[in-house]
Amino acid sequence: MEIPIADRLKEILRRIETKALACGRNPADIKLVAVSKTKPAEDVRQAASAGADIFGENYIQEARKKIETLWDLDVKWHFIGHLQSNKAKYAVRLFDMIHSVDSLKLAKALDKEAAKINKIQAVLVQVNISGEETKSGVHPEDTIELLQQISCLEHVQVKGLMTMPPFFDDPLKAKPFFRQLRQLARKAIEAEIANLSMEELSMGMTGDFETAIEEGATLVRIGTAIFGKRG
Repeated sequence: MEIPIADRLKEILRRIETKALACGRNPADIKLVAVSKTKPAEDVRQAASAGADIFGENYIQEARKKIETLWDLDVKWHFIGHLQSNKAKYAVRLFDMIHSVDSLKLAKALDKEAAKINKIQAVLVQVNISGEETKSGVHPEDTIELLQQISCLEHVQVKGLMTMPPFFDDPLKAKPFFRQLRQLARKAIEAEIANLSMEELSMGMTGDFETAIEEGATLVRIGTAIFGKRG
C-alpha cells in the first residue's frame, strides 16, 4: 500500500530533528525544501496540509501553473533548477528564493527584472564543487569574485551557497563536498563583502541530507522521500 505523503513528510521531519540534535544543532535552523517538480498540485496541497511550507521547483512553466493553482496556500516557492537569463522575468515574479545563480549575467538579469517590481530577490550562488561537466555552478576558485560582483547589484541579495555533490550509494562519500561548501562560505564571510549574507547552505537531498546536516546545511532539498519516485 502506498504510504501517504503526510506520513512520509512526518518521517523526514523526524529524521532532520534527530540528526540536528545528534550533532549539536538546533533543528529550527534547518529548513526542508519539499521538491515538488513534476508532481501534481494536489500532492503539494497534501504536503502543505501536513506542515511543509517551502516547495522547490525546477521548471518555470510547470511552476507557474502550479503556483497559480495553489494561490491560497501560505507557502514559499524556491527555484532549484538551472535558470536561463531569458527566464529571469518569470523567476523574480514567482519565487521567494533562487538557489541556482551561477554567473554574473544571470544575476544582472534577475537584478534588472526585480528592479521593475521593486523587489530584492534572494538568491544563492550555485558552486560546482565536484567539477562535473554535467552540473551547473561556478568553480570554487571563482566563487569569491562572483560574490563580490553580485554584491554591487541593488535588487539581488546573496543569502548563501548551494551545491550538488556527485551521486554516491554511500552518503558519507558526499561529506567532503559538503564540507568544502561550508569552508567556502566561511571564506566569503572573512572577505567581508558588502550586501552579502552567508546564512544559508543549500545542500543535501533524499539520499544524503543527514550527512549534509552534519556539515552545516540549512536548506535540505528532498523530493523522492516525500512524494515518491518521479514517474
